[in-house]
Amino acid sequence: MTHDHDLVLRPTVAQTEAALNPPAGRNGGDLVVETLSGLGATTVFGLPGQHALGMFDALRRSSLRYVGLRVENNAGFAADAYGRITGEAAPLLLSTGPGALMSLAALQEAAAASAPVLAIGSQVPVAGLGGGRHGYLHELRDQQASFRDIVKSVHTVRTQSQIPSALAAAWESALTAPHGPVWVEIPQDVLLAETTLPVVTAMDATPEEVVPRPELTAVAAHLLANAERPAIIAGGGVVRSDASGKLRALAERIQAPVVTTFGGKGAFPWEHPLSLQSWLEDRHTTDFLEDADVLLVVGSGLGELSSNYHTFAPRGRVIQIEADAGKLESNHPALGIHADARLALSALLETVAVREDPTAPERVSAVLTKVRERIAAQDLGLEQRIMASVREALPDTSPSFWDMTILAYWAWSAFDARHPNTMHSAQGAGGLGYGFPAALGAAAADPTRPVLAVSGDGGAMYSIAELATAKQYGSNVTWLIVDDGGYGILREYMTDAFGEATATELARPDFVALSESFGVPAVRTTPDSLTADLAKALSTPGPSVVVLPALLRMFEPTHL
Repeated sequence: MTHDHDLVLRPTVAQTEAALNPPAGRNGGDLVVETLSGLGATTVFGLPGQHALGMFDALRRSSLRYVGLRVENNAGFAADAYGRITGEAAPLLLSTGPGALMSLAALQEAAAASAPVLAIGSQVPVAGLGGGRHGYLHELRDQQASFRDIVKSVHTVRTQSQIPSALAAAWESALTAPHGPVWVEIPQDVLLAETTLPVVTAMDATPEEVVPRPELTAVAAHLLANAERPAIIAGGGVVRSDASGKLRALAERIQAPVVTTFGGKGAFPWEHPLSLQSWLEDRHTTDFLEDADVLLVVGSGLGELSSNYHTFAPRGRVIQIEADAGKLESNHPALGIHADARLALSALLETVAVREDPTAPERVSAVLTKVRERIAAQDLGLEQRIMASVREALPDTSPSFWDMTILAYWAWSAFDARHPNTMHSAQGAGGLGYGFPAALGAAAADPTRPVLAVSGDGGAMYSIAELATAKQYGSNVTWLIVDDGGYGILREYMTDAFGEATATELARPDFVALSESFGVPAVRTTPDSLTADLAKALSTPGPSVVVLPALLRMFEPTHL
């Protein structure tokens, strides 16, 4: 009989020699960067601070590529996008107290969108841990308490020998479905102290698989194969688990129409005969989904934006596949299957019988016709032209990152993300300032493709400092700023609700001149020249800015 402990690899003579004679001049920070390299990381994001300098000093002795942003929250958004694009855990190096706390909004977005971010923050010296009020710089009574409600797991290090194991555990947590951010904190003196520990080599931190229970898969397959009017809602979990191909195969096998949530954009082909696209804020789509006798929900908790603001009330049987156990049946009774979307769809494909339904494409077409007629009746030609221009200018495989702005709200419903994992927005947590720094993270993940960022003028001001970052790294990012002189969507919400808007009007800079002052080329465009100007900027290597002065309106909601 072979036991697991019999399989432990014994070090070679050379490995033993290296371990006994580690290089001089290393500190706790070296153990951090060595462990990250051993886990497979190649790029780290962050911003240095006094307590974290041990980590940053160690970077120069490592092969890790460092991408430094100007604001910690923006560094978090960049790491979020890197994690989404690569599917790898993105290390984010932060300092204690203010530096750490500045990242919280970005980590909330990573949590909501299931983006794997490995946030590593420094701490006050070990003697100051535990809530004592010693008056250390940046001291908090319980720093990790600020993160515990946001991240998947919290890991505190007190000695250098704990560093590799803590980082490996955090890495595994970040990459176990559902992906998400994790928090590791290491005291300043642990990072700075010289170490005689051996150089960290390859680390094993294989994520656990969240596998569906076979008896639940069997019931789901039976329900879907025998349904009269099945339908599928595909959420962000399909994109995160790289399950788009399996989703399409299942939909075609049972002839089920598919609608994608805003987080699931690109999970199903936009022009497919079974595609209801993403018109979730439309009563025609809601009615169709409510009429399904069996509704398969994959990788979505059916939260506010995915349920037409909780007006959706399914009448049929709901099957919910979700890797986050807390989201199972959180909004609607269902056959809840706790599983990674890819593994669950694979199991269904192996189990479900073929279902014929020649009427399905006709019913899909009828719904989309009603949606188009509703939008056409609202005099929204400008908004539709701009949406079409962006789609025409953007290469099909290029990722786009959308801030919380009216054009993004349009894109959630109306933009054709022609490939999975190419359209991303801050709709998970809904914070401003996401688009541009996230695009910088995506450009670091894949510099071969141009990346588009879209912001309003209000959201753009959250990220202006990152023009310096874009210039410093030559990031292949084009930033489209729609300038309407205020917080446009809030202006619209307040006017509709109260008759007039308050605190929504903004003084703003000349974005073209400001961009050029950073050495970033910029152009002021019009709706008529947007396609050409955007295409030219995207095809020119390096960062660029396109400013579109325009006052856009949202289509009428149907949930009120």
